[in-house]
Amino acid sequence: MNILPTSEFNLSSENIKGFDLKNPPSQSLVDQCVHCGFCLSTCPSYRVIGKEMDSPRGRIYLMNAINQGQASLDDSTAPHFDSCLGCLACVSTCPSGVQYDQLIAAVRPQVERNQPRNLWENFLRTIIFNLFPYPARLSLFLPLLWFYQISGLQTLVRKTGVLKFFPRIASMESILPHINLKSLYKKYPYTIPAKGEKRYRVGVILGCVQRLFFDSVNEATVRVLTANGCEVVIPQTQGCCAALPAHQGQENQAQSLARQMIDSFTDTQVDYIIINAAGCGHTLKEYHHILAEDLAYLSKAKDFVSKVRDIHEFLGEIGLNTDLLPITNDTVKVVYQDACHLLHGQKISLQPRQLLQKIPNLELKEPLDNALCCGSAGVYNLLQPDVGNELGEQKVRNLLSTGAKIIASPNPGCSLQISKHLQLQGKEIKIIHPIEFLDYSIRGEMIK
Repeated sequence: MNILPTSEFNLSSENIKGFDLKNPPSQSLVDQCVHCGFCLSTCPSYRVIGKEMDSPRGRIYLMNAINQGQASLDDSTAPHFDSCLGCLACVSTCPSGVQYDQLIAAVRPQVERNQPRNLWENFLRTIIFNLFPYPARLSLFLPLLWFYQISGLQTLVRKTGVLKFFPRIASMESILPHINLKSLYKKYPYTIPAKGEKRYRVGVILGCVQRLFFDSVNEATVRVLTANGCEVVIPQTQGCCAALPAHQGQENQAQSLARQMIDSFTDTQVDYIIINAAGCGHTLKEYHHILAEDLAYLSKAKDFVSKVRDIHEFLGEIGLNTDLLPITNDTVKVVYQDACHLLHGQKISLQPRQLLQKIPNLELKEPLDNALCCGSAGVYNLLQPDVGNELGEQKVRNLLSTGAKIIASPNPGCSLQISKHLQLQGKEIKIIHPIEFLDYSIRGEMIK
């Protein structure tokens, strides 16, 4: 059955421009979709935009039509692929087990290679992909951003409203966290010993955004691991996990960064490789797909993937061997925010909740529509600010409705997006990574 609204697209045979021959979306995977529509209600882009072509089912229709020469990859079809947040809620929902994640991962590079973008779009993406995945480059701008905040210039810029004429730049500025220059000078030792009896030797990935803007999460991660009998290894040569370029179809860059990460942990003799950011963790577990055609690295990638564990997943597997102390004098309500690439991408949902529930005086609350994406999705909120903002507003409204006083968020992008929309709604609520909660509890430190 073909219900593709072909009137939207130019179907003249002489104008048809299909996918190129380098890894087009698999027709066998496309054919697995039975067009049931279960994905529609869980797809954030469809819920906001309301068009069939901006749903997983609609995009699969488009993939099939382009594969069959019935539609073209052009400026009328490419935006529907760009509108996908890659949250993978449809993968969790699909009763037929359609591997939409593999389909959209194949289409993204096709769009980047074959669909020209305008000058402004190219400029913005050049900045993003040449800055954000490289902590050393990004760190050069931290003093300038710090001065922008402490000088009062940020307040002035926001009051004038001048950025409303540049919505993408405004989106970047609006999620800028409080800059702490301490992270610029932070150097972790290569090896940090376990406290007490050594149970495991684990590697820790510091991340890009996490390293520079949320280093307190990395510090907490190391302390929690060592307190639970883990010797921690932190290779200094590690870089970006490749999540950002991989999610946006920057194939060559993603492959290069993946190789660098694998090389960084080669010969470290670690039992596991630990990550504390949801989006990064999902990509790290996809290295065997990212490097599927690299025969020199495929075996290394598979070995690497076999060792990768999200921090909550890992602690759930090994169990805690430390006492947990109250973090507040009275009971505090905390709402856990499911990050898409943890919930849908890695199928990790119970472990963070179980860890939080072990902490005395903590009452865990559940939000409505907990599986709905917050609109961050890597850099989606920068590239598609209108949809990202509507989703962020909905997410924050649902979190606030629980009456919780603190939000537990396991991903830096989600934390930045939620913080932005809390400010827009005039709410001052702490956002803390679940591992920071655990760290407070292990050390017996009260949350202020």
